[in-house]
Amino acid sequence: MTSIRPQALPPNALLARYADGGAFTDCYATEIDGSVSHAEYVEAFYTTAVFRLERQLLAWLVSRPSSAAQASQWAAGELDAFAAWRVEERSADQLLVSDFTRHTRSWLMVVPGLTGGTPTTRLYFGSAVVPTGIDASGRPTIGVAFRALLGFHKLYSRVLLRAARSRLARRGPAPG
Repeated sequence: MTSIRPQALPPNALLARYADGGAFTDCYATEIDGSVSHAEYVEAFYTTAVFRLERQLLAWLVSRPSSAAQASQWAAGELDAFAAWRVEERSADQLLVSDFTRHTRSWLMVVPGLTGGTPTTRLYFGSAVVPTGIDASGRPTIGVAFRALLGFHKLYSRVLLRAARSRLARRGPAPG
């Protein structure tokens, strides 16, 4: 699977609590040849050129500067906060973070596998948008602004995951 595809959240996903709680959630996945640790994936994700631009925007727009060195520390579990995010929960194969407004969550997970006897790694990336209110029928709502940007969000999620996969692929497959 070299494409980026929408997926159902795995049952053990740290992000699942938000889907169960009425938040908007999404999940995208792709596979890469070789074994990729969770720390390698997180570092690759937050240090791509695409994400570097987002980090620069966050520094400029909301005074939340960050560096590639901090991204490495974040990936290694040495920092609980990075740019606009704070760790909500971390496990050996997953990271769930909240933005500084506590309205959105981002989630990254790795799952090792084998394809034809060759090690592979499935990379997951997902988001949650916490409801901002309740509509007239009693259902949670995510707000007009996010609904208006939903198409961009879906595209951007795929671009981010593709960039991380490409960055990891350039390092060459790691041994099993």
